[in-house]
Amino acid sequence: MANYPQLDNTRGVWNMKEVYDAVMGGYWPNALSRGVFMSGRTPSANVTIDYVTLQTAGDATDFGDIITARHFGATQSSFTRAIHTKGYGTAASAYVNVAEYVTIMSAGNAADFGDATAAEGYTAGCSNSVRGIIAGDSAVGDVIEYITMASLGNYTDFGDLTAGRYAHTSTASPTRGLALGGKTPSITATIDYFEIATTGNAIDFGDLTAARQDLSATSSSTRGVTAGGAQPGLVTTLDYVEIASQGNAIDYGDLTAVTGDAAGTSNSVRGLAGGGINPGVTNVIEYWTIANGGTAVDFGNLSVARKRLGAASNSHGGLNDGYQGTRPLPTGSGRGFFVGGVQNNHPAATAMFSNIEYFQIPSTGNAMDFGDLTAVQIMGAGASSLTRSAFGGGTPDNSNASDHIDYVESQSLGNAADFGDLTSARKNMFGDVASSSTRGLFAGGSPDTNIIEYITMASIGDAADFGDLQTGKYLGANCSSNTRGIFGGGVDAPAQMNVIDYVTIASTANAADFGDLTVSPSYVGATSSSLRGIWMGGSTPSATDVVQYITIATTGNASDFGDLTDTRAGTKCASNSIRGLCLSGYKAFRSELTTMEYVTIASTGDAADFGDLSAGRYHALTGSDSHGGLTN
Repeated sequence: MANYPQLDNTRGVWNMKEVYDAVMGGYWPNALSRGVFMSGRTPSANVTIDYVTLQTAGDATDFGDIITARHFGATQSSFTRAIHTKGYGTAASAYVNVAEYVTIMSAGNAADFGDATAAEGYTAGCSNSVRGIIAGDSAVGDVIEYITMASLGNYTDFGDLTAGRYAHTSTASPTRGLALGGKTPSITATIDYFEIATTGNAIDFGDLTAARQDLSATSSSTRGVTAGGAQPGLVTTLDYVEIASQGNAIDYGDLTAVTGDAAGTSNSVRGLAGGGINPGVTNVIEYWTIANGGTAVDFGNLSVARKRLGAASNSHGGLNDGYQGTRPLPTGSGRGFFVGGVQNNHPAATAMFSNIEYFQIPSTGNAMDFGDLTAVQIMGAGASSLTRSAFGGGTPDNSNASDHIDYVESQSLGNAADFGDLTSARKNMFGDVASSSTRGLFAGGSPDTNIIEYITMASIGDAADFGDLQTGKYLGANCSSNTRGIFGGGVDAPAQMNVIDYVTIASTANAADFGDLTVSPSYVGATSSSLRGIWMGGSTPSATDVVQYITIATTGNASDFGDLTDTRAGTKCASNSIRGLCLSGYKAFRSELTTMEYVTIASTGDAADFGDLSAGRYHALTGSDSHGGLTN
């Protein structure tokens, strides 16, 4: 195996393809990064250390014990060490100042590291690969102190928080540390930050979405996330901030249950919250994708149920992103496409289109011209990878069905080229996008077909058989995570359907039942993040403004998300995994809309205006280079 350069070893030659293969294959050095959970209360002070492999969901495994039983301690960690500091011991008022450490990849009991400046608890810790920081304490202290992670020894004064606090949380990027929420002694929403490489006082960063104590925190190298807590009742809220900037936090998801006094750990992709109270002491660990948010998913269980514990990892956001095999997969630019379609209120009577328009989903604004399809295309479906979008099926003349597939390279303006053919000609297909970075799925169509077929996105050629939907249907909408393709709504003539089907994209098999939508729409649009699928608008049979969502990793019925700004059917959707866009459609026959509107997928709420297309159309096709099937 090649000797790739490392942080502590600069020998070797970079070969980016081999490095990528090593990371994704799990044999990059320390690819299976660990999160460790330390001490806690069960209900007495506890010495337990257990660990999980962050990339793989499952129950925690016993690691060893700390020396001094405690809870309300603080953790910091480097690539090699996890350090647990301060806390409340076993006797009344028995706060401790001791710091202990373990070597993260070697199971065993903790050893003495040094001492903090005072014996206190309710403190919070964060770190980069060089320094560990603790701040605040049970005496409503404002002290920030630090250690050098590689050297045993006592803590040294760093500076002060903007105000004394306790029962707060902390997290970091490689350069900045954050202290978030807590009590001062009233519950606060304040976020402070400090530059880890220097010493000095903290500076106001902004506020959480609500004042909160007893919360946990995780981070990637750019984004800090808080989970749960009390305000004063327990909550499920996930908030995030961009660590390099300043500003208020944004609500972008939820834990599965109200939780406080949990511990957070992460790699650069996943955030975990373990243990805590909800309201009884729990052993549950759940996780979310830091880049996307949404509703957390079950990860496994701690070896011992406990609260007020600490957690650390050798791959969290304070460490240089990309090592331990935790760098996220490449992501697209956020470019979305609106393709073809038909317009009945055209001045020259019914008009069908071959033009391709594009827009940048992270920013609002009007669509722009990209190029043209090889022919007019309506009533078909799209599929997108990080680099390529394909558009298949439908009809070129509003009558005869087509099997043709066109494609474009997403980042290059220009006209489409021939990709290949579907296995059969059909129109009124399940629209929008169900694809991973490797496969695109095409499903359903009229007259009442149940066919699912797939293309390999990187290889030009004809589609192949995948399996079947539960029943033949058409005019529904699909979306995906990077593992599941989801198909919801549509018509099984003459009935409109609320049924949701799903498949595993990497396999070939028939679809299984997922659950039901809240209404039974046809002419509906759908899109997704890696966690949530959303359906917008549709005909029930009149145009509706309903937005509904599912959690893709589970099965079950859809829930209400909010409302569009207007009723619309014949709409299409696109996303960058953060924003979901609803595009064009019609309010009633011969009243097509030019407008685009958007929602934030990880939250719930009503849509807002995004911009305009060049013309209102329905029965169009869509794609994007960053939808939910392309993110972890």
